[in-house]
Amino acid sequence: MRSGLSSFLLLLLTVPATAQRKYNKTIQGPLQIATVKVAGGYFDLGDDNGTTDRKPAHTVKLADFNMGQYEIKQEQWEAVMEDNPSHHQCKECPVTNVSWDDVQEFIKRLNELTGKTYRLPTEAEWEYAARGGITEHLIKPGKPSRGGVNEFLVAEKNQGLRVAEKKKTGQRYAGRSAGPQSIAWYKENTNGNVRPVGRKQPNDIGLYDMCGNVEEWCSDWYTRSYGSRDTVENPTGPTGGKSKVVRGGSVENAAYEVTVTRRAAYLPDTKSRSLGFRLVEVKDAAPQESE
Repeated sequence: MRSGLSSFLLLLLTVPATAQRKYNKTIQGPLQIATVKVAGGYFDLGDDNGTTDRKPAHTVKLADFNMGQYEIKQEQWEAVMEDNPSHHQCKECPVTNVSWDDVQEFIKRLNELTGKTYRLPTEAEWEYAARGGITEHLIKPGKPSRGGVNEFLVAEKNQGLRVAEKKKTGQRYAGRSAGPQSIAWYKENTNGNVRPVGRKQPNDIGLYDMCGNVEEWCSDWYTRSYGSRDTVENPTGPTGGKSKVVRGGSVENAAYEVTVTRRAAYLPDTKSRSLGFRLVEVKDAAPQESE
């Protein structure tokens, strides 16, 4: 009898432990969202040689922020929302077929589950991070290049100073590559299906798939031009509008379209087989009060 009671008590202790391990694996594991700290600075947002909605190029100053290293994966979405709306099912691939409104609900639940604060990036943050952040920093703040790309800065030997790298200008793509093949999934090198995140080369600050794979929602309302050449600090876009900004290009875009300055506009309820997102983690956010 005593032996049977001991076995029963052991079972009671084991079941909660097993359940906790399962919880950690299914919830905590997928929700360990890797981020890269992007040091703030000045850069040129836009491209005067591009389409109208990329003009005028103007200087933007950004504070530090923490960008998601990868696009949000299907397994991460499913761990929070308990479904997978993606057209091409693959747990390591970016989640797709999610509207801007859907993403807001995901973020709300994610923040509640993790106790952290996540949000969509602004499009200025997105472009700055895609370009490589401080590795493509303006030499003289307030004097933009107006070419849609900025000069790279490198550390001068033995002095630790940052100087312009001679005969080198910023790339069209999110990485130091003459073309997108090594850093992006796009129409010509896929069959139209999204691919697992992180399989191409990262850009200079360790971010993957900033150009290609899926287009990415940003927080800003869309405008058809930037409107002014004035320097702005931490812009968040207009206060209202009809469509939200989308960045990055996808497996349905041609190689020449998956650039760091490409913009698109979709209604907030739009869903697409090639549209997903990545997040910014707000490290210094005040803790949320429980109701």
